[in-house]
Amino acid sequence: MNRIKRAVATRLARFLTRPRPGYERIDAVSIDEVAAVLRGADIVLVEGNTRISTAIKYLTQSSWSHACLYVGAQGEPPTVGNLLEADLNAGVRLVSLQHYGAFNLRICRPVGLSDEERKQVADFAMDRLGDQYDMRNVWDLVRYLIQKPAVPGRYRRAMIGLGSGEPTRVICSTLVAEAFQSVGYPILPLRDDEGGDTGKDGEVPHYYRRHFTHFTPRDFDLSPYFQVIKPTLAKGFDPHALQWRESGEEGKS
Repeated sequence: MNRIKRAVATRLARFLTRPRPGYERIDAVSIDEVAAVLRGADIVLVEGNTRISTAIKYLTQSSWSHACLYVGAQGEPPTVGNLLEADLNAGVRLVSLQHYGAFNLRICRPVGLSDEERKQVADFAMDRLGDQYDMRNVWDLVRYLIQKPAVPGRYRRAMIGLGSGEPTRVICSTLVAEAFQSVGYPILPLRDDEGGDTGKDGEVPHYYRRHFTHFTPRDFDLSPYFQVIKPTLAKGFDPHALQWRESGEEGKS
């Protein structure tokens, strides 16, 4: 029976990770420029073009379908295998930034962590190398792909399952979330009151961690505790230095 399940899971993974035609990268920043600004424990979000990417983007109402953790040193070239990810077929592995050079990317950087804490986040994730991808998290996605149900927004997050709960099975965003929670870093915590920096009577509000299996790639983009890094701005952008062409001059020498 286990052999049959493994065979079905393998076929399913191949189907879900098959690229869809028509994808286009619109980011004007080169992959070398992206690599130049990355620091340890940065999150790299990927806008994928596979069947499972389409389902995740629909269910989360986001452009981002995949999350990787940068575990390299600052300034390493994009060909170095320093992005840690949970891949549907290969499990937890290291790939290069160049592996995603044809996709739109976003860098989300934790703020306020020391170098040692960044290293602890990276080390926590690196300890999961070789773990399997949690296939229980994709069955609802398969139902979406087959039936394409009209799912109300408030139920979409619930369709991303909690997974098997086994410590050696992960998905991309839950692995990254668990790594940050291991050093007490917030992502999208719950709080015991609403709004403001203090409670109704001036008391300091209490925060509660969401379980790491509840996180999706877009949550790192939405989190108020991660800074979105734009490589063009990080290296010093001067709008007055742009050279514009008048309309109709394209292609002229």
